[in-house]
Amino acid sequence: MTRRAAALLLLAAILSGCGAVDPYATLARAPQPGQPPGQRVGICYNGLRSSPAQIQAEAQRECAANTLAEPVDTDWYMDTCPLLLASRATFVCTAKK
Repeated sequence: MTRRAAALLLLAAILSGCGAVDPYATLARAPQPGQPPGQRVGICYNGLRSSPAQIQAEAQRECAANTLAEPVDTDWYMDTCPLLLASRATFVCTAKK
């Protein structure tokens, strides 16, 4: 096995064994026309590996108590989220009814 192949194998093992592809909080996308006001939360996630429940749970953790994370937008701009987590969901934290 060449050094390059060994290095790639090691990198793949490291990335698959840790939380490198778990959803996490980031900057939210700026409000777009017609979206509700409120605290905004951005979540970077892997569109192939992360479930909607995982993404929702991470957004809910970022919202204040007695609020509900409501999804309002999704984008794929690489300036906010890294390659392994190239999708960004934006949520608005709204008061529970």
